[in-house]
Amino acid sequence: MNKQISVEICVDSSASAVAAQCGGAHRVELCSSLAEGGTTPSLGLIESVRRKIGIGLHVIIRPRAGDFRYDAGEFESMKRDVLIAKQLGADGVVFGILEEDGQIDTARARQLVELATPLSTTFHRAFDMSSDLNQALEDIISIGIDRVLTSGGEQRAEDGMSVVAKLVTAAKDRIAVMVGGGIREANVRRILAGTGAREIHANIGRTVPSPMRFRNNKISLGSVKGREYQRVVVSEDQVCRLVGAATGKFNLAPTTAR
Repeated sequence: MNKQISVEICVDSSASAVAAQCGGAHRVELCSSLAEGGTTPSLGLIESVRRKIGIGLHVIIRPRAGDFRYDAGEFESMKRDVLIAKQLGADGVVFGILEEDGQIDTARARQLVELATPLSTTFHRAFDMSSDLNQALEDIISIGIDRVLTSGGEQRAEDGMSVVAKLVTAAKDRIAVMVGGGIREANVRRILAGTGAREIHANIGRTVPSPMRFRNNKISLGSVKGREYQRVVVSEDQVCRLVGAATGKFNLAPTTAR
């Protein structure tokens, strides 16, 4: 059973991607703006990460923060970004797109799947924002998406375990159900056992202070004051412990980067 468990780590830099690989992760989801839930990374970042890691690289396709109802211009950007990720050697793309009433926008999601082929496709936690999770699951399956990321409609996967378990049962072998949302070394075994999921997604970066000695604390260039002087990084040790807890393999040999 443990051999089937796959661990995906959310990253926003080349250094974090390398740390995830060295810690034993099976795949990374590459994003920018993680503080806002993740947006499409730059071409340069995708290229850099692809050169440095040999594990799976899935790129999020999200043109902005906020809701998941996109206008025509934003959708054109998403289509172009799918093609760019494909050209740059990504193994998969991650996206989510909804109608105004909270249903899955099947027509446009299908277009993205067709553009992404033969890459792997994941419908991200926009799924948890849909109006009916059971119907959303069937809609996503009908489109031909490979996996869905969910916390069972809750903020934390621990609180949505019973719902995720029902989704896993309903999915059968038609789609992979990847569970995410507050997954840590301390709770991952409980979540896997309680849901029956065999794929997990974790955002386990640590906030570290900036090395800048000079600081102008009078202004802020972002929505949260002081964020200019901190950043989030993933450590190899964190990933190794999480993968070990998830799989039962606690003596993982680090994987060398490309």
